[in-house]
Amino acid sequence: MVIYFTGTGNSRFLARVLASALEDELVSAPELIKQNKTGDFRSEKPWVFVSPTYGWQLPRTFRRFIEESRFEGSAQAYFIMDCGSGTGNAGEGLEELCAAKGFEFRGMAEIKMPENYIAVFSAPDEKTAEKLLHIGEKKALRAAELIRAGELLPPQKSGLLGKFLSGPVNWGFYRFTIGDRKFRATDACISCGQCADNCMVNNIRIENGRPVWQGSCIHCMACICRCPAEAIEYGKHSVGLRRYYLN
Repeated sequence: MVIYFTGTGNSRFLARVLASALEDELVSAPELIKQNKTGDFRSEKPWVFVSPTYGWQLPRTFRRFIEESRFEGSAQAYFIMDCGSGTGNAGEGLEELCAAKGFEFRGMAEIKMPENYIAVFSAPDEKTAEKLLHIGEKKALRAAELIRAGELLPPQKSGLLGKFLSGPVNWGFYRFTIGDRKFRATDACISCGQCADNCMVNNIRIENGRPVWQGSCIHCMACICRCPAEAIEYGKHSVGLRRYYLN
């Protein structure tokens, strides 16, 4: 079973590639999370978890979903993590998660995809994004071949820098960067409510036709990148930046 977590589509794209190649079921964790549900899953095939990288680790929201969900059948777990630059020492955290859940950790594949974290960085131009998607698809297919053959995914090297990024920097990322105080709707807002619909943690409510963020944002970037009118900004950084969302 392929279970994915995504805010702006990269992980869903990879999950679809994997599910098709493995002829396996595809499950959207965000849909369940939005309904305040966990999963009750059974699969005789290996579990394949596909997720973006948040601060050089598995996103805490997805980790909590896995921790609180029930899994029966196969004990093998593979992880596919897309990223803008790297995954640091995320593999160590995944091994700990697997040990706690009774999974056999079968490795993690790191796949670089178009940057979508426009609260801090910039999305690539269309040509660059298409190139990254093509490369990412090929890497996902290679991972699928290894999974289908029952082999381990190649280990990822992290080193001291990776440990620093996935450790202290990850802590600082959640402590000082993640938050919604800088989000705002401009006069371009058309009051469609899609930002609230697309927020997997139900952190946005619509008041007088405008979105209001309520303090529990996870920085998935769905609201800002999926706004059809590009009416949401994150402080001054996002002004004029290309939005990135993959259907």
